[in-house]
Amino acid sequence: MKITEVKTAADKKAFLDVARIIYAADPNWVCPLDNDIEAVFDPARNNFHTHGTATRWILTDDNNKLIGRVAAFVNEKKAYNYEQPTGGMGFFECIDDREAAFLLFDTAKAWLQGRGMQAMDGPINFGENDNFWGLLVEGFTPPSYGMNYHLPYYKAFFEDYGFKTQYEQITNHLDVHKPFSERFTKIANWVIKKPGYSFEHFKAKEIEKYAADFIEIYNDGWQDFENFVPINQATILESFEKMKAIMDERLIWFAYVNNEPASFIVILPDANQMIKPLNGKLNLWGKLVFVYRRWRGVSRMRAIVMGTKQRFQNHGLESAIFIKLKEYVLPLKQYDELELSWVGDFNEKMIAMHAAVGATFGKRHLTMRCIF
Repeated sequence: MKITEVKTAADKKAFLDVARIIYAADPNWVCPLDNDIEAVFDPARNNFHTHGTATRWILTDDNNKLIGRVAAFVNEKKAYNYEQPTGGMGFFECIDDREAAFLLFDTAKAWLQGRGMQAMDGPINFGENDNFWGLLVEGFTPPSYGMNYHLPYYKAFFEDYGFKTQYEQITNHLDVHKPFSERFTKIANWVIKKPGYSFEHFKAKEIEKYAADFIEIYNDGWQDFENFVPINQATILESFEKMKAIMDERLIWFAYVNNEPASFIVILPDANQMIKPLNGKLNLWGKLVFVYRRWRGVSRMRAIVMGTKQRFQNHGLESAIFIKLKEYVLPLKQYDELELSWVGDFNEKMIAMHAAVGATFGKRHLTMRCIF
């Protein structure tokens, strides 16, 4: 077997092709867009390169056939927040061969050790955790856009190598046609009518305003979670710009209390239903297919992130936002399912919210750590 660091255009193509080879016979897999993967490793398109570094490798067998890949990265803003300086590994794909998998892990480990790291988290993204994050271990059904999909045998590779689960990421599914409970609806409607409470959907022409509101809410609401790193304007503007191609402005909602940003939810139509036939290629034909499928509409939405400022938590704002969403979604007669992804098992309030709206279990991902 031979490990090759990705440097040339041919190497980049091979890195992308590995996944197509691994999942060729799996009807549930949806190939991520090549452009989305490449953007992670492009300093011009991923601002994490301003405070970190990343690289990647491909693995071939003795006949020069592609059999695996892996990436490793150091995020300087997070690496030293732990007991051991901790880097990341991700974009792992491998044939069902323990020796090959361990060689990929060893390669990432050696590179990270050379940069002073004493542990690695994986499989994670060199970016925010709303994309390409976590090891799928339960719920091997078609993934939504940005969600990792893996083969069942991967779990044993990680565990046998020494990775231990740090936390679980739970994804739940909500049937949008199922009525909310009477109590939930009553509370939500009461909140909507409270003096000083207002609700509005995102407007692309005011992207900087909503980016600022998002940052204010997110950095307040999430600050007490372990190893929290504040999100910055460059990161959220980059994310909103990427969303523009598929977003429906009326699926992204903000709540205000006396004009102060208080809560939000970001939901997108599931782009995987648009890109599944493309096999990762957004060439001219792929763009035409994508535009047609976007025009035709998709049946699933994905809730990427929710947040509420600490002092407004338990005020029912999230319930009110769900009512506002339903008022828009139901008359469309287009969407059947909302995927609520993903929520850490440490986030009891959000898990309770999922239960309150009647969501049911969908998938389980693991964020794991290997201490060297």
